[in-house]
Amino acid sequence: MEDRLQTKDKQFAEEVGIVFEQTGMPRMAGRILGWLLISDPPHQSTEQLTKALLASKGSVSTMTRLLIQLGLIERISLPGVRRDYFRLRSDAWQHMIGRGLTEEIKMVRQLAERGLRLLGDKTPVTRTWLEEMVDVYTFLEKEFPALLARWEREHQKVTNR
Repeated sequence: MEDRLQTKDKQFAEEVGIVFEQTGMPRMAGRILGWLLISDPPHQSTEQLTKALLASKGSVSTMTRLLIQLGLIERISLPGVRRDYFRLRSDAWQHMIGRGLTEEIKMVRQLAERGLRLLGDKTPVTRTWLEEMVDVYTFLEKEFPALLARWEREHQKVTNR
């Protein structure tokens, strides 16, 4: 029974890794994140991660640094213990969505604007595509912060119950 649960846990971590990979991130970073989402205890050492995920220490080290930079996990120490542990940040999702999507929306809008400048007076159909792209991303750039703020308010209501 224990082995079957462990296999399902590892399968979940692998699925998170695949989703991460499909978004352009390293699969191993996703596998680590997936494992930390379901691990008990919620903090795991490098050694625990390498064993659970059958990964090299170097790979785990590199990917945990990336996940820290992305604001998804944090490094912690426990009193009287000489090794570091990793766990999810309490604000991981807000941080990832707020930082990542806001910058991505802005970059795509700027790209579309450059495309429009490049086109000059070329065919109306081509201009229409880029104009619509600028309009959509300008809208998202304006509205996305308000959406995140609304989520924060909703989340505060739930956590203050």
